[in-house]
Amino acid sequence: MQAAGPLSTSTPRTAKALSRLAVLAALVTALTATAARAHGVSDADKAFITGADGVNIVPYIYLGAKHMVTGYDHLLFLVGVIFLLYRLKDVGRYVTLFAIGHSTTLLLGVLTDVRANAYLVDAIIGLSVVYKALDNLGAFKTVLGFTPNPRAAVLVFGFFHGFGLATKLQELALSHEGLIPNLVSFNVGVEIGQFLALSVILILMSLWRQTENFRHSVVLANAALMAAGFVLTGYQLAGYFQQGA
Repeated sequence: MQAAGPLSTSTPRTAKALSRLAVLAALVTALTATAARAHGVSDADKAFITGADGVNIVPYIYLGAKHMVTGYDHLLFLVGVIFLLYRLKDVGRYVTLFAIGHSTTLLLGVLTDVRANAYLVDAIIGLSVVYKALDNLGAFKTVLGFTPNPRAAVLVFGFFHGFGLATKLQELALSHEGLIPNLVSFNVGVEIGQFLALSVILILMSLWRQTENFRHSVVLANAALMAAGFVLTGYQLAGYFQQGA
């Protein structure tokens, strides 16, 4: 009897799984490439931010919520974080760590004017999606012999996600009048957007977990998530090198 290797296609089931993986990864890669090009601050929002003076609490809450809901990199990371979390208590802990991380660097990054190349920060954010997919698949334990502390990783990557938001705002001419209330309002909006997006994701995940298909699709889904992360990273690195050309 011939032993099948890790990538053996000797059975119809394995061949079917690999075929589904290829299709799913290609689809997510294409969608993520489009999303990466679309992600950012729209011209209308830029015009409002650069032209607004004084305290504008409600508009900034809206902008923060909008940015999070359309922030495909942030949402993909959150999907990875909660993918294998079944208890709301655990979801709350990890999401809180993420919120603490991105709130800290969002506020401090803008207020202290700490700057970094936006493309490189966003490339790291893309890698955070790759990391979470690998973590869900147990790759670190297999390859390295240990698993990085998942809570610490979520907090650290939260810092990068928040700094990514800060770099978007730093590109705009923010009015110094009412800067702190507006920034806090923007951050509140980000949290509202995160809550709304996470609620939808949790509902869909709960429905999916109740099906037999979920157990058989864990590897496929995380492989697609990893592919999306690599696309995000590659897109940002391409922008970084083109910027210097």
